[in-house]
Formats: sequence, structure tokens, C-alpha cells
Amino acid sequence: MPEGHILHRLAAQYRTAFGGRPVEVASPQGRFADGARLVDGQPLHGAEADGKHLFLDFGGRWLHIHLGLYGTVTFGVAPAPAPVGLIRLRLANDEQYADLRGPTTCELLTPAEKDAVHARLGPDPLRTDAEPDRAWQRIARSRTTVAALLMDQKVLAGVGNVYRAEVLFRHGIAPHRAGRDLRAPEWELIWGDLVTLMREGAAIGRIDTVRPEHTPEAMGRPPRVDDHGGEVYVYRRAGQPCLVCGTEVRTEAHAARNLFWCPRCQAA
Repeated sequence: MPEGHILHRLAAQYRTAFGGRPVEVASPQGRFADGARLVDGQPLHGAEADGKHLFLDFGGRWLHIHLGLYGTVTFGVAPAPAPVGLIRLRLANDEQYADLRGPTTCELLTPAEKDAVHARLGPDPLRTDAEPDRAWQRIARSRTTVAALLMDQKVLAGVGNVYRAEVLFRHGIAPHRAGRDLRAPEWELIWGDLVTLMREGAAIGRIDTVRPEHTPEAMGRPPRVDDHGGEVYVYRRAGQPCLVCGTEVRTEAHAARNLFWCPRCQAA
């Protein structure tokens, strides 16, 4: 599932491609045909993301998209080709088009319904209106592991498995610690680091978390090869030596997701 930085990047792409002009809206697949007709020909007033949710503003009607595990968006240069495959939503103008396939959610919301989605989410490190103290209040009193809490979208919106594993490693925090055992200064470092890392991810379209002294160039090692892309410390590096201490990176199933950590750098 794409992490939050991808949704913010998509929001910027939609604004650039379609903002301020009438947009042709269609559902070639047919599953969103009724909703598409309601906003077809309307200008796109804006686009924003909150966590893993994307919202397109059609002036009082909000198009709400959640990509889920299989959703993808592809942009192309007009004219748009004949639809191929199950395209749930196509936006197009005389310059560009964007096709949405396989989302978990594609629906129209009223402003009140949109507000209800935001209310269910924790603070998003990429939003200027984020209130990190809301997340801290839940974390500080929870017996749940900090690893699980960082992935709980009701606690913190937009953070996925990669950012969760990497930010805990970068600050030497054992993933199995209970949230209530985390200290306030540690949370402040986690939040600040997420803001920085996710902004960089949104800008370049991939997740890089290693510090300058641990890049392939600095260490004389080959670049990482993975369909995720990006240079990371522990994510999907189970069984490989830690880039900092050389200890074998571990993995386990944790709260239904794969957890990665270094048992030495993140000692309990």
C-alpha cells in the first residue's frame, strides 16, 4: 500500500495537470459512472491528501480516493488512448489525462462527509495543520508496542511499514517497547524526522532514509536493488548485516505486517 508521501505527491500532480480548469471525468469501467457524471465538465478547484487518503475538490463535491493495496494512478499526455483494462476513473483535458485503477475507495463526498474522514485520522506529518500532540497523547498512555502504534492510522496518518521501520532504527528505539514507555523527547525526534523524511519522499517519489555516511558511495557498497527503491537501513533487509553495526537484521510478523529491526542498534 502506498505510504502517505505518495498521496501528497499525487495531489500535487492532480493540481498541476487539472487545477483551475474544467475536467472531463469518466468511468470507463462503469463502477463510478454515476459519480463521474455529477462532476464531469466541472473545474478542479484543488487537491489535497491526508494520510493515505486523496481528495479532489469539485466545488462542494469531494472526490475521495483510497488506493488500498492494488490501486494505481498513471498520468499521460493527451489525447488519452482508448481505455484498456479496468479503469475506475479517468480525468482528462486537452493536455493531460490521469487513469485510476484498482482503488479500495472512489466516491463522492459532501464537505461534512469529508470532515468525518479527517476526524478518524491521526495527524499527518505532511500537513501544515497537523497537531503531533494528538498522537503523543494516545501513544503515551498505550500498552501497545510503538511499532504497532506508528502504523495505526487513527494515531498517526500516512506512516506505513517503510517509514515505521526506518524512523525507529534512526533513533535507536526498540520496536517492541510499549508506547507508554516512550519518552516525550523521543517522540519529538520521531515526529520531526518523519516530517523531514516524508517531505523528501514526496519531492523525489521514493523513500531514502540512510544518512550521508551510509550511502553506497560513502560505504563503497553496491546500491540497493528492490522494487521499493531507495536506500534504507532495515526495511526488507532481513538476514543482511546492519549498515551501522554489522549485526544481522531481524524480521517477524507484528500486528499483521512484517517488522524489521536491528537487535543491537535498537536494543531494548
